[in-house]
Amino acid sequence: MLAALLWTVSSYAKEAPLWEFGLGAGAIAFHDYRGSDTAHAYPLPIPYIVYNGKFLKADRDGVRGTVFDQKWLEINLSFNLTTPVRNDRERSGMPDLRSTVEVGPSFDFHLFRSDRGRVKLDLRMPLRAVTTVEIAPRFVGLTFSPRLNLDLKDPFGVPGWNLGLLVGPLYANRRYHDYFYSVAPQFATASRPEYSATGGYAGTQTLAALSKRYPKFWMGAYMRYDTLAGAAFVDSPLVQRKSYWTGGFGFAWMIQKSERVVEIPD
Repeated sequence: MLAALLWTVSSYAKEAPLWEFGLGAGAIAFHDYRGSDTAHAYPLPIPYIVYNGKFLKADRDGVRGTVFDQKWLEINLSFNLTTPVRNDRERSGMPDLRSTVEVGPSFDFHLFRSDRGRVKLDLRMPLRAVTTVEIAPRFVGLTFSPRLNLDLKDPFGVPGWNLGLLVGPLYANRRYHDYFYSVAPQFATASRPEYSATGGYAGTQTLAALSKRYPKFWMGAYMRYDTLAGAAFVDSPLVQRKSYWTGGFGFAWMIQKSERVVEIPD
């Protein structure tokens, strides 16, 4: 989600600076975890980072390390984060959830490219291992989230804008779902019965992100719809909302860019 917002940039030319850096501010609103009825809005600083290295890249597709790159397939290192969960209504009396970091390969298939690169359709298949962020990190499972990603330049005939659309299911193993949705016997109450989560389907996400790069600044926004209908853990007493919307916006001013120019795909 954050990658779609923070690194959604345009790249019309085949040559671009090796790196660009900017800084700004924005706000995002989301639920404590998928299915929670407790939501928060957070102001946040927005680093605008573009890096067009041969291996490490930070651009409209997020931050990644390219392991294998062919005309029809890329294998990248992909990343994701979750925030810590404290004082959540559904989890009252249960231990707080630590923030998690997810790292793993993403197999990205290029399904379609228009002649001028104005339309791009990819199938992205990231598989990530998840660990908690603490002094002694704990492995808490695996996630797999295949999704179709459509990028449109100058959508609806409006020059300079970029529209990204993403949709796909989410899957995770039992250990991951147990971390978020199980209720151990000692934490069971009359309104929160004991529950043991299983692995499998975890719902579907649909996301739309819109952005535009001006000479001196960048602006962007996104909306995401989550549905947990049919998820393996949907009967957990910690799941209070089976569908919901989240979103955010941000802007950043350009501070500096590299004098060195490199060739990038159009």
